[in-house]
Amino acid sequence: VAFCGPAKVGDHMVDLVDVRERAFIQSSNMLQVLVEHFGMPLAEAICRQRLLVATAAEMLRAHGGCEGVARRGNDLFDGTRKLSVSIATASPVSSCIHFGINIVSDHNAPAEMRPHYDYAVRIEGPALRQIHHAVRRMWETVSWVNFKRRFRLAAAPPAGGETAGAQTAAFLIRDNIRHRNDILHAYLEAIDAAQDEILIANAYFLPGLRFGRALYAAARRGVRITVLLQGKSDHPLFRYATQTLYATALEAGIRIFEYEKSFMHAKVAVIDGQWATVGSSNIDPFSLLLAKEANIVVRDRVFAGQLQSSLNQAMAGGAREMLMAELSSHPWHSRLLRWLAYGLVRALVGIAGYGQRHWQPQETTPEQR
Repeated sequence: VAFCGPAKVGDHMVDLVDVRERAFIQSSNMLQVLVEHFGMPLAEAICRQRLLVATAAEMLRAHGGCEGVARRGNDLFDGTRKLSVSIATASPVSSCIHFGINIVSDHNAPAEMRPHYDYAVRIEGPALRQIHHAVRRMWETVSWVNFKRRFRLAAAPPAGGETAGAQTAAFLIRDNIRHRNDILHAYLEAIDAAQDEILIANAYFLPGLRFGRALYAAARRGVRITVLLQGKSDHPLFRYATQTLYATALEAGIRIFEYEKSFMHAKVAVIDGQWATVGSSNIDPFSLLLAKEANIVVRDRVFAGQLQSSLNQAMAGGAREMLMAELSSHPWHSRLLRWLAYGLVRALVGIAGYGQRHWQPQETTPEQR
C-alpha cells in the first residue's frame, strides 16, 4: 500500500540516535509505503527493509537533482539532512515494513525561517479533469525523457466530471507549445479591468514590459496596488534584480512589502476582491517564458476575500514596507550590485533565446486576436 500524507513518529517509536541528536521525525507530507509479509520472521523482514531502502536510493539517484542521495543503514540522507524513516515490526502472523520519504521542503531552512510561507488549493469539479489530464501528460513526457522510451499510464476513469459548488474556476498552464501565454494573458486581462485594488504576492517578481506597463496604467487610474515579495530569499540574484524596480514602483504609488518571517514561496494574487489566482507561476521571465507552470484562476468573492485576508495578516505579522527614504540611503556600491544583478538576469533570458522577441509589449493579446 502506498499513499501520501503527514507523518510524525511518536516518542515510543523514535530511534535512540535521533533522541540524542533531537532530530524529531515529522513531515507535513510524506510518500509512505506499507508492505506486509505473512509468515515471515522479523530477521528476514529487516533484510527486505534494507533492500527496499537501497532500491529507493538507486531510483532517486537515477533522476536529475537527486545525485546526492545516499543510504545509511535503513535511512536515506541528502548530505546531512535525513529524508526518510523506516521500521520493520513483527506480529504472530506477519511482518510489516513502513517506509516513508519526505516530499516537501518546508523545514529545509534554518530553524528561525520555518516553515515556508505558501498556498495550496483543494479542487473539486470540472477543473479537476483538466488537472488530471495535464498531470498524466507530464508524467508521460518525463518518463520518455528519462527512460528514452514511450511510456503510457494505464487508463483511469475521468476525474471531476460533475459540477461541485458555485465557484467559477479555470485551470491554466504554461508550456512552450500551445499555452505559452495563457497565465500571462489572464493576469493582464484582470489588471486591465481592475478598478479598486490589486494585491500580488510572488516569491520572484521581475515583470516584463507588458506586465509592468499594465500595473503602472492601473496605478494611474487610481487602483491601489500592493506587492508582497521575499525579504529572505534562497536566490539572492533574483532578489537583488527585483530591488532595482522598487524606486520606480514607489514613485508610481505602488506599495511594496518584503516578507521576513520565513522563506516565502507564494505565487498568488487578488484583484478587486473577486478575481484570484493561486499556482506555481512567478511573475518573472523564467516562469512566464521558459518553465512549465500551472495556475488556478477563481472568480468568487468568498475565495478571493479569504485569500486577501490571509495575505493582509501575513503582511501585518511578518512583512516590512519598503519606503523611498530607505532606498535613497543605500550606498552606491549596493545600488550598483543590484543593477548588475538585473543586467545578468536579463542577459540570461537573452541567452535562452527569449529576449526582445518574446518580452516586448507589442505581442498579440487575446483582445487583438
